[in-house]
Amino acid sequence: MPASVILPLVLLVVILGSGVWIGLGLAGIGLISLEVFRNVPVDKLFSQSIWNGLSSAELLALPLFILMAELIYRSKFIDGVFGALEPWLRNLPGGLLHTNIIGCALFALISGSSAATTSSIGRITVGELRQRGYDERMTIGTLAGAGTLGFLIPPSIVMIIYGVLSRTSVLKLFAAGIIPGIFLCVAFMGYVAIVTKLNPGMVGKAEPMSKPDLWRARFKQLPLLLPFLLLIAAVLGSMYGGLASPTEAAAFAVVATVVIMAFERSLTIANLKDAAIGTSRTVSMLGLIVAAASFLSVAMGFLAIPTTISRIVTQMDLAPFALILLLIVIYMILGTFLEGMSMIVMTIPIVLPLVQSAGYDKIWFGIFLVIMVELAQISPPVGMNLFVLQGITKKPLGEVVKAALPFFLIMMAFVLLLALFPQIISFLPNLVMA
Repeated sequence: MPASVILPLVLLVVILGSGVWIGLGLAGIGLISLEVFRNVPVDKLFSQSIWNGLSSAELLALPLFILMAELIYRSKFIDGVFGALEPWLRNLPGGLLHTNIIGCALFALISGSSAATTSSIGRITVGELRQRGYDERMTIGTLAGAGTLGFLIPPSIVMIIYGVLSRTSVLKLFAAGIIPGIFLCVAFMGYVAIVTKLNPGMVGKAEPMSKPDLWRARFKQLPLLLPFLLLIAAVLGSMYGGLASPTEAAAFAVVATVVIMAFERSLTIANLKDAAIGTSRTVSMLGLIVAAASFLSVAMGFLAIPTTISRIVTQMDLAPFALILLLIVIYMILGTFLEGMSMIVMTIPIVLPLVQSAGYDKIWFGIFLVIMVELAQISPPVGMNLFVLQGITKKPLGEVVKAALPFFLIMMAFVLLLALFPQIISFLPNLVMA
């Protein structure tokens, strides 16, 4: 390989491994490489690529969805999730462990963040399940696995970033994540049901209820989910009903969240201030990464890195499935020392052309990437969800990793299933967006 390809890749490993901010590191790699190997006006290229990367209209949905998640985290209605789900799930094999999975799926429908989903549901259910005698490891494992659904089930922050960087319809990406999200939920619940059936001691004791009392409790507690249902309708209903774009739906959802919080009297100045600060921090970090990634993508194009690597991989004559297996291994390695957003922005310019040449489209690759990012969320030593759960449960990181392992393996198997049957991803976008 030419030096113009080797040096940027070496810099990528060295700079990102040194602990430098991801955004600054990516921009620095592009600047150094272009100055050394190409006679181009780097300053103009730098400013133009940053402007193009940050001026996308679809990117405006990002701070709005993050603000909504920050507000929801500080609301009261999220506290009613366990009470609303408990009478419906208590008699299933695995009992109230399923509240973690269903609760995370519901929160994912209005959040877009994996860490926010894990944290919000975990702070409610962990104490409840501990008091009722449920197995601690299974409690942590279900939260670790299901918490990652915050990225897969729309709306998703990761999908918005990927859509902007790859020039892919965010609305189609949102639609593509729904069926895989449902499948993963079912897979997690099936695993819990089988394991707890084999080990009944994992399930805590529930107070017996007659059928009439149980049904009364179910319908009495159901209104606690009404705020969630209203927000889900505001986000997904407006988008797929043709009433709003993702950005407009995000704005509408923020307004709906504020109204609900005002109604339940949790809309305080302190909560608004904390939500604004949290949103600003997250958006600033993501904005820096997106801007730097846009420039690095342009720089890689000038250095011919994607075409060089694509030519090398093409010469290897890999079958499409073998290419996906290779990418899974690469992303698993990256996931052990990089957080998910960095994995996406640094690999899209190189990997996307390879995947498309193998016959997979951009929508499929987007969902594949999202699941690989989810795996990075529960991969030691830098998996964000692992640290969130460690903070909630006060358990050693090693125990949290062991608890998450079965769900990690389920997600790995699911990625292989998606590679063999890409129609699982493409069916709904083709149906909805036809």
